[in-house]
Amino acid sequence: MDTKELLKKVRKIEIKTRRLSDHIFGGEYHSTFKGRGMTFSEVRQYQFGDDVRSIDWNVTARYNEPYVKVFEEERELTMMLMVDVSGSELFGTTNQFKKEIITEISATLAFSALQNNDKAGLILFSDEVELFIPPKKGKSHVLRIIRELLEFKPQSNKTDIAGAMKYLTNVMKKKAIVFVLSDFIAEDYEQTMKIVGNKHDVTGIRVYDEKEETIPNLGMVQMEDAETGTIKLINTQSKSVRNAYRNYHHDRVKYFKNAYTKSGCGVIDCRVDESYVKKLLGYFKRRG
Repeated sequence: MDTKELLKKVRKIEIKTRRLSDHIFGGEYHSTFKGRGMTFSEVRQYQFGDDVRSIDWNVTARYNEPYVKVFEEERELTMMLMVDVSGSELFGTTNQFKKEIITEISATLAFSALQNNDKAGLILFSDEVELFIPPKKGKSHVLRIIRELLEFKPQSNKTDIAGAMKYLTNVMKKKAIVFVLSDFIAEDYEQTMKIVGNKHDVTGIRVYDEKEETIPNLGMVQMEDAETGTIKLINTQSKSVRNAYRNYHHDRVKYFKNAYTKSGCGVIDCRVDESYVKKLLGYFKRRG
């Protein structure tokens, strides 16, 4: 992708996702993810209806009339986007690949953080951490995140969610809002999620294509594993083959939901041909 084409794509993503974050998600994001607590701001004269517990007795004694302490939310937060860039994300049977939907969702969340003056960072992972962008504020930083999501070419096509989550715990010492975007066609990460879920506010966003759920009866078909590159001849006429695949896929989805919910983490399912806007809004409203 040349520079001109890349900038054009970044701009297109920015226009679409910033409009969403400005008009829809900014407020929902703010109300869903709270700051670290309340911090003292100032004192002012007592007004009818104020909580008497907030009276500052030292100032009240000095001026011989009641004054109350005013607190404000200590808002600044850090959001980390953890994005699966393995080979299975380059799949789609409708208008878009899973990777494209993941990029749009990530950009929308990043602009929501920007609007609320929060930091945003990015981890791209396959079966290794491919790229780490430390959290920062600012529009130029968010645009860099979008450029990497569009342009980055991973070294591996495989997936290791547990390894990526362990990396997160090493680089993020303070509590962060974490969104993990993947199809979650993986296993052996439940124990790691329990550790990460205790430290951070984590949400798993599963982006999938409905055609991944089952194999149609097409006779003998040559298929390639997007992550290992293995090519096999599959007899899709066989009912046992189709059932085995359906059960495998069902088990991966069940594992994902159990691993996240048992760890106190949030879960969002987003099919590529459905509106991720409704899915995100519904999730934020339920949590807010």
